[in-house]
Amino acid sequence: MIQETPTRTALICGISGQDGSYLAELLLGKGYRVVGTSRDAQMSSFENLKRLNIRDQVEVASMAMNDFRSVLNVLARYQPDEIYNPQKAWDTQKL
Repeated sequence: MIQETPTRTALICGISGQDGSYLAELLLGKGYRVVGTSRDAQMSSFENLKRLNIRDQVEVASMAMNDFRSVLNVLARYQPDEIYNPQKAWDTQKL
């Protein structure tokens, strides 16, 4: 009997950007289930995902990295095996 390897789930924070969308494409090609977050997923156009023809293969959720509850909700709902955060680094001196 052949045992299938369970699909791994990757969570990409800030998937609407260039790096996030290319990472999604790479992970989809490796057979991952990809979940991407944006501050407002209902309003985001996800143009980069559309340009790569992968928008329909990616699940999206709203999540603000500075909102503890929204982060916990996404983690509980999608239970990712891996988490990626390719967003621009913050300038801590401006915070």
